[in-house]
Amino acid sequence: MKDPEDAQILDLEAQFCSYGDTVHYINPAKRFEASDGGFLHDAEATPYFDLQMQYSAANLGYRNSRLTKVLEHQLQVLPQLDGQHLHEQRIVLAEKLSALTERRFGIKGRVHFSVGGSGAIEDSLRLVRKTTGKNFHFAFMGGYHGRTLGATAITSSYRYRRRYSHFGDRAQFIPYPYCFRCFYGLKREDCGLYCLKQFEKLFDTESYSFWDSKAGECEFGALYMEPIQGTGGYVIPPRDYFPGLQAVLSKREILVVDDEIQMGFFRTGKLWAIEHFGMSPDVIVFGKALTNGLNPLSGLWIREDLLDPSDWPTESDSSVSPQGTAVALEVLRIFEERDFASEVEQKGAYFLSCLRRLKEKYPQIIGDVDGLGLALRIEICQGKDKQPDADLTNRILHEGLKGDLQAEGRRYGLVLDVGGYYKNVFTLAPYLEITYQQVDLGIELLDQLFARFV
Repeated sequence: MKDPEDAQILDLEAQFCSYGDTVHYINPAKRFEASDGGFLHDAEATPYFDLQMQYSAANLGYRNSRLTKVLEHQLQVLPQLDGQHLHEQRIVLAEKLSALTERRFGIKGRVHFSVGGSGAIEDSLRLVRKTTGKNFHFAFMGGYHGRTLGATAITSSYRYRRRYSHFGDRAQFIPYPYCFRCFYGLKREDCGLYCLKQFEKLFDTESYSFWDSKAGECEFGALYMEPIQGTGGYVIPPRDYFPGLQAVLSKREILVVDDEIQMGFFRTGKLWAIEHFGMSPDVIVFGKALTNGLNPLSGLWIREDLLDPSDWPTESDSSVSPQGTAVALEVLRIFEERDFASEVEQKGAYFLSCLRRLKEKYPQIIGDVDGLGLALRIEICQGKDKQPDADLTNRILHEGLKGDLQAEGRRYGLVLDVGGYYKNVFTLAPYLEITYQQVDLGIELLDQLFARFV
C-alpha cells in the first residue's frame, strides 16, 4: 500500500516539477529521508544499501563527520565570495591537485575550476578550440560526458541531441574496446587489438575524410575518453589498448582529454583511473567527487603549455565556492592520511571474487562481471548467446527498492544503478570505506534479488 505522504509528494511533483531525464527511470521514484555511511533510509527507517553512491560522487560516504565539520565551519567564516577576489583554499587546492598530478605523470599543469561535470566539459571544449582552432573531436561509442549543449556533442547517445541539434562542436565516434560485446565480433584472446588497428588505419589516406597527409594535420582537435566507461556500463579496456592509442594520437598532434568525473579520486584505486593504463593526458576533467558530492565543484587540470592564464576565455572559475574548496581540501587530506590505493584494490578484488561466485550460481541471468578497484559491473543477459536483458535488469532494480530483503535479522533494501549500451548492466560504486562485512552483506542482498528471478 502506497504511503499517503509519498502519494502527496508525487502529486506535487507532477504539478510543479520538470522531470528531467533520469528522475523517472524508477516509477514511481523512491523517496529517502536520511543517509549515513553507505546507506540511505526511507520514511520507515529501513536501511537501503547504496551501491551507486550519488553516481560515484560520495566516495567517502554520506554524513562524513570530518567533511560536515569543515563545511559547518566554512559556513560560519566565509560561505561565499565573488570571483574577482581570492580565498586561500582555492589557491591551495589548485596547488595540491597540480602537484598530485605532476607526481603521477611528470607533467606540470594548472587547475581551472568550474561548477558541475558538464560545466567542466564545456570549459575543456573551449580550451581545445582555443588551443587548436578546431571544434571537431574523436569520442567513443558508449561514452558519456554530460547533457549541456557542448557535452552532448561528444556524448555518443543521439537522444541527448535529438531535440536541440548541434551548436558548434561535433564528434566522430569510434568503437571502445568493449571486449565482452566487441563491435567487430572478435574475442580478446586473439583479436590483436583489432579496434586499435582500425582506428590507426583511418589515417592512411586523405580519402578517409579528416586527415591531410601533405599538411600532416587532422581536422579533429582532441580525443575525449573515459578510461573506464561510466554510464556505458563500467566497461574496462585491455591494459595495452590506451598506450597504443596514445602513440597514434601523438603522431597526429591530437590532444587527449581524460574525463575522470566518475572514476577519479580513488574509485579505481588510483587518484586518476588513467594511471592504470599507461597514458598521459593533456587535460583531465574532474567532478564533484572532489567534494564527496557535497558541492558542485568541478574543474580541469591542464597541461602547462596549453593554458595562458591571462588569456583564458571563460568565466566559470568565478563561481568557485569557499564551501566547496574547503571541503575538497579535507577530502584530499583524508586521501593522504591512508593508503586508499591498497585498500580499494584489495576490497575491490574481494568484491569481484564474490561477484564471480554469483555469476557461477546464476549463469542463466548473469553474463559478465568485471571490476577495477571499487568500480564493478554485473551484466544481465539471457540465453546461451548472452543477449542483453534490459527488462529483467529493470525488474531487479525495482525489486531491490521494495525494502523487503532479509539479512542480519532485519529488513534491507538495495539501491542499484543501471547503465550499459543496452541498459542491462548494474554499475556498482560502493563507498570506498566499505568494510569486508558490508561487502558480504551486499553480496547476500544481491543473491536474494537474483534468486527471485530464476
